[in-house]
Amino acid sequence: MQALENKMPPPLVAALFALFMWALASVLPSVDMSDAVRIASTAAVLLLGAFFCLAGVMSFRRAKTTVNPLKPETASSLVSSGIYQVSRNPMYLGFALFLAAWAVFLAAPWALVGVLGFVLYMNRWQITAEERALEALFGAEFDRYKSRVRRWL
Repeated sequence: MQALENKMPPPLVAALFALFMWALASVLPSVDMSDAVRIASTAAVLLLGAFFCLAGVMSFRRAKTTVNPLKPETASSLVSSGIYQVSRNPMYLGFALFLAAWAVFLAAPWALVGVLGFVLYMNRWQITAEERALEALFGAEFDRYKSRVRRWL
C-alpha cells in the first residue's frame, strides 16, 4: 500500500473532498440559518484555517526548508518552532478547517463527513509517509518532537 502514499498534492485532495461535500449537500437536507450567521461563521472558520496554513508556510520559509509535501525526504531541517509547537501538521489542519468552513457555507451538517474523510486520508496516505521520511532524516530528534506535539491539535 506504500505505493499509494504521497501521490496526490494535499490541496487537490482537499478540493476533491470539497466536491464530494458539495454533492452530499445537494442531495441531503440542509440547516435553516440566516445568511448573516452562515457567512459570519464561514468567515471565522476560514480565517482560522488561513492562519494555520500561513503560519505553517512562514515557519518553513524561516527554516529555509521545502514546503513540498510530496518529497518529505528533501527536508533540510526539522521545523519545531512557531506554529509547529502546537501542531505537527498545521497546513493540513488549515485545509481541514477550510473544508469545515465549506460545510458551514453549504449549511450541510452531513458534509462534515468530508472533513473526517480528509483527515483519515491524510493520516493514512500523506502523514504516515512524511513521518517515516522525517524519522529517517532526523531520528531521535523527530521522535522527541513527536512525543511533545500532537499530529493535528
